[in-house]
Amino acid sequence: MRLWLVLSCLALTVSPAWSQSTNQGPTKAEIRKTDQGFQLYLNGHPFWIKGAGLGSGNLEELAACGGNSLRTWHTGEGPDGAEAILSRAEKKDVYVTMGLEVAGERNGFNYDDPVAVARQLERIKGEVIKYKDRPALIIWAIGNELNLNAKNPKVWDAVNDISKMIHQVDPNHLTTTPLAGVNLKLLAEIKTRAPDLDLLAVQMYADIVNLPRYLRQAQWNGPYIVTEWGATGHWECPKTDWGAPIENDSTVKARLYQQRYEAVIAADPAHCLGSYAFLWGHKQERTPTWYGVFLDSGEQTESVDVLEHLWSGNWPANRSPQIQGAWLNGATSRQNIHLKPGRTYAAKVFATDPDQDALAYSWEVLKESSATSVGGDFEMKPASLPGLIENPATNEVALTAPMQPGAYRLFAYIRDGKGHAAHVNIPFYVDAPTALEAQSSAAVP
Repeated sequence: MRLWLVLSCLALTVSPAWSQSTNQGPTKAEIRKTDQGFQLYLNGHPFWIKGAGLGSGNLEELAACGGNSLRTWHTGEGPDGAEAILSRAEKKDVYVTMGLEVAGERNGFNYDDPVAVARQLERIKGEVIKYKDRPALIIWAIGNELNLNAKNPKVWDAVNDISKMIHQVDPNHLTTTPLAGVNLKLLAEIKTRAPDLDLLAVQMYADIVNLPRYLRQAQWNGPYIVTEWGATGHWECPKTDWGAPIENDSTVKARLYQQRYEAVIAADPAHCLGSYAFLWGHKQERTPTWYGVFLDSGEQTESVDVLEHLWSGNWPANRSPQIQGAWLNGATSRQNIHLKPGRTYAAKVFATDPDQDALAYSWEVLKESSATSVGGDFEMKPASLPGLIENPATNEVALTAPMQPGAYRLFAYIRDGKGHAAHVNIPFYVDAPTALEAQSSAAVP
């Protein structure tokens, strides 16, 4: 199997004496086996991936924070397409793991249909030929989480054929396929059906702490990268008694980013060549704050501070606010908060700022998302419900519970006025009035 990669020291990166600006052709990415394990080289220089998945975030800001690479999920067109991203990356000496969109079985694609499979391969071949000579490119990511809710192992035959095609038309770059988690059966299928891949790519969140054990159990001795990691997933966290996932606040998330990176990614220099944190930007996925390390208004959160420290060894000159706690009706997000429609309740958040910056507060109420999508598929952000919060510019507010029974979330945002923010949300449920309460309410003149 073509699996060679990784690194022997976290500090390894491209030599400052060489950059894309002096490289007129494609960057040669290769994997070398060493006495210590595996190592990635770019044009003969050792390289350790310090990256993030580029969502709506700013590529230039990623570079300023010490990131040296980004990954995408597709090529695409327009300002967020491959052409634009590669051009911007080349100006900042940032290297790209380029996503190639491959249809998933969970989206209805039939890998028993040889015509459809061949048509897909030809489309991808055109994308590879179009971008293969760009200096910023280093790895092709074939599909994304193709094992998610899938049963047909022929998908890996198709992945292997795509990898073989890439190596035929593009001898300079590596191939991988990002997996949703790993287990013994899955890795056995990859070894057997997709031996042409150059390296393993895994995507794990809270469960990443078990990655070393999973790899040992599967007897996986080759190199790998982590192409998604970060906040605890909404599928692997505690839930309220009405089934709402409980999201960590931004300060807890930042601590988990650091712990997971140091305990797993940085701890395996013999096989791991680096990683891409998820997500450099923001997105709605169960909530608008769950996975992104930026707010939709542009401020960076404490997780960005941590990533900058992990990538560069330095903390930013100005740090993000930190959450100390948040309460609604005297209870935290983990205490199954039930409210009565139309009644008013106290809510408060305590936050501090490491730089003693003055903090500004804002609040909003959203209906609980009804999305059931998986794999990061598109979700609509629920509409904000106005008029329910008294004095929303303070850290202690009065919330009037919505009249419509159901599940909601109360969000608090804390900004330092210098481009940084913290956030926390508390799920709550508005109960339907009992018959006696409804009768009593109707009797009021």
